[in-house]
Amino acid sequence: MGESFYEQLRIDSRFLKTDQRLDTELLDKLILQLNRIYPQILTDKEATRFRDLDVPTCIRVAELLSHLQEKGEEACREFYHALHLHVEDVYFSLPTRLRLRESGDRVGPITKPKDRYVLNDRSPVFFISCFSAAVGAALLYYYGESKDVWGSSSALGLAALGLSRKVRDVLIWYTEDGK
Repeated sequence: MGESFYEQLRIDSRFLKTDQRLDTELLDKLILQLNRIYPQILTDKEATRFRDLDVPTCIRVAELLSHLQEKGEEACREFYHALHLHVEDVYFSLPTRLRLRESGDRVGPITKPKDRYVLNDRSPVFFISCFSAAVGAALLYYYGESKDVWGSSSALGLAALGLSRKVRDVLIWYTEDGK
């Protein structure tokens, strides 16, 4: 079984306090994520304190990490989630992430970078063909000859909308002949 998020944050704290990629803008994103989504972890008052620009970023990072560790396991887990969402390059270079990647273990719902964008097993050609069919149907619908549509019901008119004159005539002839 892997380490808890609390223990991981304790290990990663030294790295996070010294990493220059975690600048003021990125720290603000993390604070706002925690404050808006999980106000029980970071209240408005606490978020305002950690976003104070008069305090150097390295001190604010250290105070935020200490605060999250005091809040417990859930707060640490959500910090990692926010870090993964907003600052992936920092997230994947954390000492605990590097160690997990080398050992092949996975902790919690965090995914490896290569697994992240696999949405389906179909090729890009399949996506392009489906997209082309949808665009073609939309173009037929919007730019078809809807002025000449005739028939005995509105459903028939909608079914024949956008089809060529020959196909439309066959469709209308078939439905009227069936009556």
